[in-house]
Amino acid sequence: MFGSLLALLMAGLPLAFVTGGLACVFLFILGDANALNIVPSRIFPLMTNYQLSAIPLFIFMASMLERAGIINDMFDVIYKLLGGVKGGLAAATVLASTILAAMVGVIGAAVVTMGIIALPAMLSRGYDPKIAMGSIMAGGTLGILIPPSILAIIYAVVAEQSVGELFIGAVIPGLMLSTFYIGYCVLRCTINPQLGPPIPVEERVSNREKLRLLGNMAAPIALIVVVLGVIFSGVATPVEAAGIGTFGAFIVAAIHRQLDWPTVREACLTTLKASAMVIWIMFGATIFVGLYVLEGGQQFVNEALAATGLGPWGILILMQVLLVILGMFLDWVGILLLCVPIFVPIVRALGAQSFGLADPDDLVLWFGVLYLVNMQMSFLSPPFGYALFYLRGVAPPEIPMGDIFRSALPFLFLQIVGLAVCMLFPQVIIWLPRLVYG
Repeated sequence: MFGSLLALLMAGLPLAFVTGGLACVFLFILGDANALNIVPSRIFPLMTNYQLSAIPLFIFMASMLERAGIINDMFDVIYKLLGGVKGGLAAATVLASTILAAMVGVIGAAVVTMGIIALPAMLSRGYDPKIAMGSIMAGGTLGILIPPSILAIIYAVVAEQSVGELFIGAVIPGLMLSTFYIGYCVLRCTINPQLGPPIPVEERVSNREKLRLLGNMAAPIALIVVVLGVIFSGVATPVEAAGIGTFGAFIVAAIHRQLDWPTVREACLTTLKASAMVIWIMFGATIFVGLYVLEGGQQFVNEALAATGLGPWGILILMQVLLVILGMFLDWVGILLLCVPIFVPIVRALGAQSFGLADPDDLVLWFGVLYLVNMQMSFLSPPFGYALFYLRGVAPPEIPMGDIFRSALPFLFLQIVGLAVCMLFPQVIIWLPRLVYG
């Protein structure tokens, strides 16, 4: 099954139809016509899952904000606030991407938009292309981690976990990685100012102008605070918060005088395409994993890991390495749906005490956020990291692909450091959810 999967993916066929089609073929080969009944029994619970309805709502909210020009305005504000610092534009790009991550929950929009807006601005001011491109790609990947992350919603559904807890658990690791990226950019440019010179004095703005610019961003920032606030306070579920965010996106677009039929139509089309892609991949992969478990695959993996002789920490590290390797070749939805149903029961079986945790719920939450941090790395990992190709699509043609790969490596190292910190100090993940939920 997995050999056929790899062969067909390398032939360039879509993941959704490869996994679903192969599952149907092997169901018939290994069973009979009645075995195909597993197909509707696996798909129907997903079709009727209430939490998944947050996905199209958050994607629509992101599309509306993007088409209303909020992202351009936000970069302009942060660019003028931080432009006078060495490496300030790269830091502004990461900071804008962090705020953007809290608006959108998907990374493609962030990397492409910042590539169109921020890359020409940095290159025209003499920034080293590697610092400029690396900050755009690394900042863009924060959408995987910082709530409202679409990946976190799907993970919570597959792992049967609280979406709200996962959102809150991902906040500190997300902000920590954002701080790492900003610190790296500023430190490199302070040591060698030629890598990222500050903008000229005549282009800087007064404190009064800075306050006025911040006032322009009040509406979208208020929207983020409201959406995340109602989730974290427990006033609303993530789905209800997504509905509030979608309504708020209409209001923000109206305030910025961008609410018209073409904007709404384009946002609807973007939402339809992205949601359909995610849901079809989920349908295909859930049938594939269902057959795998039915044929004893889960037991095989458990016994294989036990036979390695590795302890709990060794098995956890092996899982993280496997996820990194898969992230070089597969997309994040496919990895989630193929690996999480297999890995989560193994982690539960290892026991919370093995990792110094008191509560089994803490263990599953901790592993969930580790998974999200790991998936960030998959977007920057050569040769097939999505962020690399998103940026290639908007970068000047004279920048070779090799430079884009090399620009990702320092930030990939920072992500490995972030993953190690989250593994060694579980409280980084667990502290905030326990503070909120008790």
